Amino acid sequence: MLIAQISDIHASPTNDGIARLERAVSWLTALEPDILVVSGDLVDGSWPEGYGVITASLDRLSCRSLILPGNSDDRTIMRAAMPQVDYWHEQSAMHFIESHGGIPLIGLDTSVDGAAYGDVAQHLSWLRQVLTDNSASTPLLFTHHHVFPCGISLLDAAMCRGTEALAGLLSSGVRQPVAICSGHVHRGMSSLFAGIPAYICGSICPANPLMLDASRMPQAADPPAVMIHDLRHGRLVSSHVSVGQH
Repeated sequence: MLIAQISDIHASPTNDGIARLERAVSWLTALEPDILVVSGDLVDGSWPEGYGVITASLDRLSCRSLILPGNSDDRTIMRAAMPQVDYWHEQSAMHFIESHGGIPLIGLDTSVDGAAYGDVAQHLSWLRQVLTDNSASTPLLFTHHHVFPCGISLLDAAMCRGTEALAGLLSSGVRQPVAICSGHVHRGMSSLFAGIPAYICGSICPANPLMLDASRMPQAADPPAVMIHDLRHGRLVSSHVSVGQH
């Protein structure tokens, strides 16, 4: 199964977010993934119409899309603007859980109203139940906020909180995900979390510089980014793809 992931569109009427999204969708159309996951930050500035524009773009793909909110999204507006979405769990948190090709895809809503950082602590009981219920299959876990420090201090100040408790849960004997896939950083990265491969998908919007040292900050001119999670042949291979001009 081919799972495509995009993140951080940050579309608004005053930027080129939709045009950059269209480039990514055109590239994905040729690949024909089995499912698409959008890991948050769809619009900027509470732009209600943007959700409909994004939905129309994603509808060009022949596959189903699973969408998480991010810290730049207003969940109340998002629910009203996307009434066709039928998979979000709970009233406040917009989690999802769906099985595709026998693989559970879990979306954990880490957003905190009015905050740039995320938090998983209040959702761990839900996640434990989901991982227990799907003990026969190895899931893939998606979040918006990154769960490991990326080395960019400004972004790590707004990363996911409650990660120690999350690591404890994932080490407690529940079925571990094959990987944890996030966004938020606007730059592709990878590490380990509780011994599990953890990825940060690059952004559709312009990337952040690799700001590991304030005295050495190379410029960023990255094109829109996509991740492809290839779960065929009994293993996971995840690819970072930069989508240039066609």
